[in-house]
Amino acid sequence: MTTARSESRSPASGTSGFIQVRGLTKRFGSFTAVDDLDFDVEPGRVTGFLGPNGSGKTTTLRMLLGLVRPTVGTGTIDGHRYADIPNPLTVVGSALEATNFHPGRTGRDHLRVQAAVAGVSDQRVDELLELVGIPAAARKRAGGYSMGMRQRLGLAAALLGDPRVIILDEPANGLDPEGIRWLRGFLRHLADEGRTLLISSHMLSEVEQTVDDVVIIANGKRVAQGTVDELRGEPTAFVRTSDPERLVAALDGRGIPVHPKDGGLRVTVDDLALVGDIAHASDVSIHELRSEQTHLEELYFNLTETGENRNRNLASGQGDDLGHGRGEGPSSSLPPPVGSPIDPALLNAPDPEEDRR
Repeated sequence: MTTARSESRSPASGTSGFIQVRGLTKRFGSFTAVDDLDFDVEPGRVTGFLGPNGSGKTTTLRMLLGLVRPTVGTGTIDGHRYADIPNPLTVVGSALEATNFHPGRTGRDHLRVQAAVAGVSDQRVDELLELVGIPAAARKRAGGYSMGMRQRLGLAAALLGDPRVIILDEPANGLDPEGIRWLRGFLRHLADEGRTLLISSHMLSEVEQTVDDVVIIANGKRVAQGTVDELRGEPTAFVRTSDPERLVAALDGRGIPVHPKDGGLRVTVDDLALVGDIAHASDVSIHELRSEQTHLEELYFNLTETGENRNRNLASGQGDDLGHGRGEGPSSSLPPPVGSPIDPALLNAPDPEEDRR
């Protein structure tokens, strides 16, 4: 499989790729899908955008890409709305869903249509098919693609204009373990080139291995933002000992916070050897000593499953970002726009070359 480093290019100059969301709000009738949302996404970093189904993630991304008009607030790239960016596909690349393909068109021809819109050569199309690992599928009709192949084709489409900003919605869906590992390295490489990556995902264990920063929302509101390490909090250790009281006194004497936990002690420290040395000096036997770390999944559920942050869609059994269900959300006459920010007529137009193949 071709690696990202062999084919990718440096992002276009003239933009930094800084994303800023301020007071972003979207209401559908009486239903508030996104509520006064603020966050930043910095260049050169992978930012995970997390939240339960129905939390407003996809609606937020659609507003950022000009597919949904905000009720209040702004979402900008380098201070500009998406609609105000000349030839935006050369600045912002996006893949919001892996189904927006003409089923009768080949993967290569799908990209050629979008390349024509962005003023990109067909050579770039072939480079990207190789880069995302599906050159053999280039002549196969997209209607026969697996979900994983569709994800890779969508990623290729997002990169057509060599954008500095890349916005992806659930890019790991449908990928096998090898594909997920490839995606992780690919996204890391793009960020190392100085690009800005905003990645929506529900695969928390995978996100934790990929992202630098995290934005967590629930019921349309931001509940946390920061680096993964910042959100995890201070490092701790768990220790079980023959004489907890003596060890507590010894640790207190060294100014190390310690609290009882699950028949042992929770020590706020990142150096296990220090705990062992203090125990040895105090003539206390250690039965168990291990590092403890708050994983992103634990943090996520702690933030989104309590109080007002509890998923409002659980009661209705619905899971889309617009809260369709019993008694809430917009009516069926107000569906959100779908697809990438390209004229749908171009994507669905008949392809005369296809008939000659």
